[in-house]
Amino acid sequence: MKISLARRFLALAAVLAIAPWASAHPGHEGEHGGVTWDFASGFAHPLSGWDHLLAMIAVGLWAAQLGGRARWLVPSAFIATMVAGAALGRAGFHLPGAELAIAASVLVLGLLLARAVRLPVAAGMALVGGFAIFHGWAHGAEMPATARGLGYGAGFVLATTLLHAVGVGLGLLTARRSEKFARYAGWAITAAGVALIAA
Repeated sequence: MKISLARRFLALAAVLAIAPWASAHPGHEGEHGGVTWDFASGFAHPLSGWDHLLAMIAVGLWAAQLGGRARWLVPSAFIATMVAGAALGRAGFHLPGAELAIAASVLVLGLLLARAVRLPVAAGMALVGGFAIFHGWAHGAEMPATARGLGYGAGFVLATTLLHAVGVGLGLLTARRSEKFARYAGWAITAAGVALIAA
């Protein structure tokens, strides 16, 4: 059962990864500064920095570790709150300490994984949602001036969903063989968080 669910998550991740490139070949309207470019630019943003990449995969791994409804509620809470944060960033709202908070999210999520911390689903949603505000703010604040918000936003939401799906899929796929994988991954992510904070 767990293996079947893990395969579904990984299949979803594969489809999501292919989708942006399927419509980005030459000849599509707006390839240079249009809808396709906006979408591709937004999609690339979460993939362009280790802080976003590791935090979003860690959310998926931790959600898989929590199990049950948390497998989709925790990542969903991250995405929803991230969108709100992106709106703040796009509107020019100043969020002090955002870069430090993003680095701290990598550290904290890594520790949650490494220590196999089990929180109630609502508390887990609130925790990742708090970090997601800062990740979303960075997406919005760093959005190219020429990009349209809807296309760019759809891109980074899809990329985030992909990263969460990869994390959940890996977590479910490895849980049956060894619970140690998530813990080792957590310690590695924690170390990366320390490095990001120190940088």
